[in-house]
Amino acid sequence: MLTTGDQHPWAAHELSFGEAAYWAQQDTGDDVFFADASAVERAKTRPVVIVALNGGDDETTARALPSAMARAGVLLVVCGDPQRVTSLLGAGV
Repeated sequence: MLTTGDQHPWAAHELSFGEAAYWAQQDTGDDVFFADASAVERAKTRPVVIVALNGGDDETTARALPSAMARAGVLLVVCGDPQRVTSLLGAGV
């Protein structure tokens, strides 16, 4: 799950143990992983990727959405204002 605004509380908690331990959890791939959308390039492919448009600037969001789509093996779910998604990516997304 990627967030464009405030971090998910789980991500904030896990980051309190340090960056190395946090990203190691992603590498194991055996659980849900929450990250800030600005770090989408570091995220690995998952069967399902969820993007929560919960704030953040349009530039970061516009970069994150195509990257999230590329990392979604089966399904990409975008939660947020459909008009914002369309304005950032164009119609038909």
